[in-house]
Amino acid sequence: MQKRVSLTLREALSMLGSYARSRIVEQIKLVAFIIIYLAAFQVIILNVPLANALSLAGGIALVVLGLAFFLEGLILGLMPVGERVGLKLPARVGITVIALFGMLLGFGSTLAEPAISALRAAGATVTAWDAPLLYMLLERYTGPLVLSIGVGVGIAVAFGMIRFYYGLSLKPFIYTIIPLVLILSVIYTFNDNLSSILGLAWDSGAVTTGAVTVPLVLSLGMGVSRAAGKSSGGGFGVIMLASAFPILAVLVTGFFINSFAPDPVSEREFFSQSNRENAMLFFTSEEGLEQHAFRAGTEEARRALYSDEESYLSALALLKSDLASSQLLLGPMSYSEWLSMRASPFEADYLAQLEWGYDHRAAERVDLQSLIKEEGAGALQAVLPLCALLLLVLLLLRQRLRYGDEVALGITFALIGMALLTGGIRLGLAPLGGQVGAQLPRAFSTEEQFVERVVIEDFSREILIPSVDRDGNRIDYFHLAEDGEMTRVLFQEGRYDPGAGRYEHVITRSPMFRPDISFLGIALVLLFAFGMGFGSTLAEPALNALGRTVEELTVGTVKRTDILWVVSLGVGLGLVSGVSRIMFDIPLMWLIVPAYIVVLFLTWYTDDDFTSIAWDCGGVTTGPVTVPLVLAMGLSIGSELNVIDGFGILSMASVFPILTVSAYSLYARMRQRRSIKQSMEDQS
Repeated sequence: MQKRVSLTLREALSMLGSYARSRIVEQIKLVAFIIIYLAAFQVIILNVPLANALSLAGGIALVVLGLAFFLEGLILGLMPVGERVGLKLPARVGITVIALFGMLLGFGSTLAEPAISALRAAGATVTAWDAPLLYMLLERYTGPLVLSIGVGVGIAVAFGMIRFYYGLSLKPFIYTIIPLVLILSVIYTFNDNLSSILGLAWDSGAVTTGAVTVPLVLSLGMGVSRAAGKSSGGGFGVIMLASAFPILAVLVTGFFINSFAPDPVSEREFFSQSNRENAMLFFTSEEGLEQHAFRAGTEEARRALYSDEESYLSALALLKSDLASSQLLLGPMSYSEWLSMRASPFEADYLAQLEWGYDHRAAERVDLQSLIKEEGAGALQAVLPLCALLLLVLLLLRQRLRYGDEVALGITFALIGMALLTGGIRLGLAPLGGQVGAQLPRAFSTEEQFVERVVIEDFSREILIPSVDRDGNRIDYFHLAEDGEMTRVLFQEGRYDPGAGRYEHVITRSPMFRPDISFLGIALVLLFAFGMGFGSTLAEPALNALGRTVEELTVGTVKRTDILWVVSLGVGLGLVSGVSRIMFDIPLMWLIVPAYIVVLFLTWYTDDDFTSIAWDCGGVTTGPVTVPLVLAMGLSIGSELNVIDGFGILSMASVFPILTVSAYSLYARMRQRRSIKQSMEDQS
């Protein structure tokens, strides 16, 4: 009989501290490359300082801690319970109950995915007049959208359990559902409203398979597969189904909502008094309509919204009167952000003449305590129902947990980790991706980019510093002091109002390259997209988990590092395609359909086991690290280039890894056959 080891409190804390330190260092190594890459690209290549650097650093720190806690919680708590349930269910119940449980597990794990929150927040950049159906799905019917995605994953997991139970090949499922969603998508392209949701639908399939769903579904699938004693790919293949069925679910949901969605109209017509009834289909109150006009519209939208000039100017004045009124009109958008991104020259000039009624800089600071409280509540709602479902099934099966204290600790870690992770995404990753995405168009733009308008009161010509150019023409400058630094500014006569003693200084950023070599800028953006996809994929916890499982199941024949590099290469190529789609406004189906035709062709010649692995690799590439960065970057680029939406990038980042892994498997099989043939020739 083994003796229990007794440790002092100091020894126990020392061991725990050492273990925690190793886990945190591991996460730092995973995310360090992509964070340094993004920051260095913006500061060194784009020559733009990071805004809110302290807030970004805090958010990234939360992501690192959150990932460490969350993954440890999955390993200690959720995954062992999931695998135990998968092992015991087939011995006690039939396939009907197993499939029903799989459906509930898939539904619950989807709601718990951190990446889903990034998808929910993406609606802020979509305009109701350009893409009515897309806006309604993201803003008005967010609940049904998320539920439909969850139902899609639930059905997928149910089919996965049936496949494992009977040892069915994955290929018939692939050649049924993929052509179906492709055909539906092509049909949708002929309708203006339905075509606008294609990017969202295909991206929804990408965000469902992240850090929660992948480990749980894989552990459950492996448990059922072992218990059934059938050869079904060692638990692989269900991630592919969990990526495909949500696409179909969103397409179907969009079809029904489209029956009462208005058609696209111009910005002025949408906000006009005559269209008010249709406009209110998108909002629950007049305040929501006003907020959309300010956050997404131009001066034309705001003038059309109000009945006369006086009402319009009164609404503008509210932005500087008090914090509550400003937030009512701008929502989470800060006044500074609105002024630089949405305000017209007339609006900026008018507001510059008004006095502040509150300290807007203090109001724009992030309340970290409130953020963590919000995300903590969200984590409880997401994780606890999932844990309750797993434990309830074990209770019904009359199975006792061998290490109940570890499971309880794991669930606690998962809760803490999710709260920190989603908070860090909001505070750090998403804003960082958005900042870089907003600056990328400078690389291929031929025009100066507006940054900010500064109105200088009590301006006098006496401060001007005379200078001269090579032709003897006089040029005047003045020095502008800001944040302790002096900047030399060229004086322009047209921006000076001598009667009011006011000078308007417009801050712009010049194009990175001359107009005649803007193709270098395009190449730079595409190179950046590749590096971002490659680096963020290496940091994905779900891919690392899958890579380890593949190496174990293939007894080292396929190395974890090989899978990581091949999949990361695919994601990099996928992001290049996705960013190209936004830059050149290419219809998504022109890229999706050919890519999947090639993948379906390769799948026909790929072994069954590797087929499951390849298609699952397409699902695990888009998790809590990749999704917020890529979505924020794509939506920011789309907003800067006035593209209706920036969706579709994630779908390209999913299909290309399937292609690269399938091609790698064919290459590996060819190399193996050559090696066997060479060995036989040597023996003879």
